[in-house]
Amino acid sequence: MLPIMRTLLEKIRQVRVLVVGDIMLDRYLWGDADRLSPEAPVPVVKITRETFTLGGAANVASNLHALGASVELSGKVGQDDDGRRLSAMIAEKHLNFDARMMRPDCRTIVKTRIMCRRQQICRADLEDAPSRYAWPSEILDHVLVKQLANAHAVILSDYAKGVITSEIIQFVQAHVRPGTLIALDPKPRPELTFSGVGLMTPNRAEAQQLAGLQGIATRMPSAEEMACIIQERYHPNTLIVTLGADGMLVCPKGQPGYRIATAAREVFDVSGAGDTVIAVLTAALAAGGTLNDAVTLANLAAGVVVGKIGTATATPDEILAHAGSQPA
Repeated sequence: MLPIMRTLLEKIRQVRVLVVGDIMLDRYLWGDADRLSPEAPVPVVKITRETFTLGGAANVASNLHALGASVELSGKVGQDDDGRRLSAMIAEKHLNFDARMMRPDCRTIVKTRIMCRRQQICRADLEDAPSRYAWPSEILDHVLVKQLANAHAVILSDYAKGVITSEIIQFVQAHVRPGTLIALDPKPRPELTFSGVGLMTPNRAEAQQLAGLQGIATRMPSAEEMACIIQERYHPNTLIVTLGADGMLVCPKGQPGYRIATAAREVFDVSGAGDTVIAVLTAALAAGGTLNDAVTLANLAAGVVVGKIGTATATPDEILAHAGSQPA
């Protein structure tokens, strides 16, 4: 397995991926608590440090950069202090980001997590209404079209914050070069309609919503049952349902699918694991890897990041080391 993974990781370095989606700033407040508040039955956390990481679509892009791929990131960021911090972090990662995507008509999306003794105890989100993150036509015609023309693959990173809409998906499908892989990690909602993307990577809860089976009270539908309905409704070329501790369900077009076990040794935090999976899968497939090899690589990378706290990435060296530690 190691020689195949090493070769595939080398090929990924030649891939150009465009990530389109909801860009966020992840803020972490770290501290400790030894008493309850007199105002409410909640802990009083004494904050000792503050850290920031790229979140949402920016975390997908960061995962691609960690693999060595060339990355372009597209989505709206506010012209505010958080946006300037986020823009600087994007530049530090050497991600291509058009300055015209910083707009005065929206605030930067920020997720603040309060961490106590390595455990998340609360999250606070700052964001505007989804309509604020919709793109004006000049951005589509003069920025996104050029970005699409240069990409070997496109990832639509959807967190239902406003960037990814049915119209954007159709626009991307109409303007990519023939044969370009389009990958979608959808956040299900009634107004989002699409069909025929190259790769879909919902988690179990998202798959249940996409299949319209979330109202079943007597039993939990199987992943295979949900996948069958999703394939009939949305016609993806490849569907992969991430199942947490139960691994992944891999469904090539027209096939019922097969399961692979998780490669995680220990799990500290699943934040951003889905970002890692879609990033690695897309890069590996765009680099010419087989579906089996791409899934194996993505599973190994996810096994690395869930062993870290917070949104994280996996480098080629970390992935190969993790691969070497797997049972034969």
